Amino acid sequence: MEDNPPPSSDSPETTPVKRNRRRDNRVAAMQFLYSWEIQRHGDMVTGLFDFFQNREQPREYYSFAEELIQGVIRDLALIDEVIAKYTQNWAFSRIARVDLAILRIAIFELMRRTDIPPVVSINEAIDIAKEYSTEESKRFVNGILDSYKEELRRDPRRAEG
Repeated sequence: MEDNPPPSSDSPETTPVKRNRRRDNRVAAMQFLYSWEIQRHGDMVTGLFDFFQNREQPREYYSFAEELIQGVIRDLALIDEVIAKYTQNWAFSRIARVDLAILRIAIFELMRRTDIPPVVSINEAIDIAKEYSTEESKRFVNGILDSYKEELRRDPRRAEG
């Protein structure tokens, strides 16, 4: 019988995965907005309570997600107007619901969260699209967000306050 030494403390098997809280929150917000788009909750408080009760982390962990969700829903008409403006030759109703949720979050961040550099919001949206949507989605999401970024007249690599 051959003895295998235990993995060193630097090996990938024992290195804990570092959680990216903001990414977790963006994904949670995307998942909520996706489900909300399919079946609009009559009572947002109950909808959010039910959603966060089934999450891996306690609800407090998702405070950024709640801010994104509330902001997107509050500014939905304006956000959808921006998305429609940049979806050339594509009917708004044909946008995949996952992509729509991702775009809504990123547009909200670009519009209202000047404390986050635009490239961060865009890169996060593209990464989430890569993981949760189709191969084509990352280009679609990037195209819309990059076009909108030009309209903002902000330094794309800097936060503002």
